[in-house]
Amino acid sequence: MRIAVTGSIATDHLMTFPGRFADQLVADQLHTVSLSFLVDKLDVRRGGVAANIAFGMGQLGTRPILVGAAGSDFDEYRAWLDRHGVDTGSVRISETLHTARFVCTTDADHNQIGSFYTGAMSEARLIELKTVADRVGGLDLVSIGADDPEAMLRHTEECRSRNIPFAADFSQQIARMDGDEIRILLDGATYLFSNEYEKGLIESKTGWTDAEILSRVGHRVTTLGARGVRIERAGEETIEVGCPDEERKADPTGVGDAFRAGFLSGLAWGVSLERAAQVGCMLATLVIETVGTQEYQLRRAHFMERFTKAYGDEAATEVQKHLG
Repeated sequence: MRIAVTGSIATDHLMTFPGRFADQLVADQLHTVSLSFLVDKLDVRRGGVAANIAFGMGQLGTRPILVGAAGSDFDEYRAWLDRHGVDTGSVRISETLHTARFVCTTDADHNQIGSFYTGAMSEARLIELKTVADRVGGLDLVSIGADDPEAMLRHTEECRSRNIPFAADFSQQIARMDGDEIRILLDGATYLFSNEYEKGLIESKTGWTDAEILSRVGHRVTTLGARGVRIERAGEETIEVGCPDEERKADPTGVGDAFRAGFLSGLAWGVSLERAAQVGCMLATLVIETVGTQEYQLRRAHFMERFTKAYGDEAATEVQKHLG
């Protein structure tokens, strides 16, 4: 099963300031702020929702096709993804813009000052999925994640016109989209991904009830944090899957992307929806135990040991033959 993952490709530059921002602000001079913070720590991490999902799928051996836009500074990141089983041949490289970048400084009180540079991500709207499909011999599913909004709309419309099944996954972009755009992006989706808060926001912005949305999508997949995930389909029994026990909680960033990576990999293997959700929850657990979205290691014996403990021998036997 050939799955294309569209969405953002970015790097995060995370700095730590040992003092307090509040101590540097003068109340009657806030209209003319000019500050520079001497930081004592810098972490540069690979990120972007599409790249995170593709990395996880690559770790599981399903060879995803990454579709997005990056800058000429993407070479090292591309090599990393290539080494971890991702097909990066459909990433558009901008001639003028850098790869999208989040730059954030955190002080001793955990207050943050950050900026997001969209950069080359704005050129994702120029990518045609037909070109991607022709290169790889067709597409069985396209996951449309948070990206340049025009790109998300174009990819959705192209999937409809070419009868390619697609998954709608707005995540961070839902806040800036209006009801009309959200209705366009979800209508006819084979899968609709969101967390619980986003689920309510989708219903509020579209004006559609939960039942109306279920009538317009194949499956509604709602992540529930530590409670796992719920999968709904009109007229069918709801599927609920819990999370494995965590060994520690290090960093929640990228957990949702990891779930999607595991779930989409399960679809690629052809296992049941319940089994795919279990794989997603197991991978998400590995990510929450690691600082960084692509810093975890998928050691297969360890993965299967924990998967078996969480979901039983029958589930493990079915997944083991795909994981290898």
